[in-house]
Amino acid sequence: MARPFADITFTLPVKAAQQRYGSRRMNQRFEEMEGTPDLIGPSELAFIEARDGFYQATANSEGWPYVQFRGGRRGFLKVLDDHTIGYADFRGNVQYISVGNLADNDRVALILMDYANQRRLKIWGRACVVHENENPILLKQLQDPTYRAKVERAIVITVEAMDWNCPQHITPRYTEAEVHAAVQPLQDRIRELEALVAEKP
Repeated sequence: MARPFADITFTLPVKAAQQRYGSRRMNQRFEEMEGTPDLIGPSELAFIEARDGFYQATANSEGWPYVQFRGGRRGFLKVLDDHTIGYADFRGNVQYISVGNLADNDRVALILMDYANQRRLKIWGRACVVHENENPILLKQLQDPTYRAKVERAIVITVEAMDWNCPQHITPRYTEAEVHAAVQPLQDRIRELEALVAEKP
């Protein structure tokens, strides 16, 4: 899982920065690993399909980056095979910046966060915009019929590299569902004690 990541990200200026700040030798080991493509294994599959959102970066024709949060129900980002992921793209603010950028430059970078467990997966790939009239079966496969949001297209990403990134500075945060699960035993115990108190004369 390391060599493709280094091939994409370790440009000459990046290597110069590593040299300047004393991490070049440590990072060089990534380049020396076998150069097989990164494939989505069981741990990546479970992590990807447990997410309810991720950050997606594209770049326009002038090189300006654009980062957008993509959200949905847990599992809306789906693994299609061991090197492909995709999601139903919902109607948003109708600026279409990401979609427009992809028409000019198909490269994307995704950051998938698990704040509660301080885990982060970075994905680099090439994205393809697919409309319903082009592949209605794919769009049906990617959308969640129970999620009431208008699907305008699908985004299918061929994964070129992945990296499980350092958790050192990830501040733990919790979703409403995670907080509910954590406090549920306490609420159950409170109800038990209240029932015992109510039974006393």
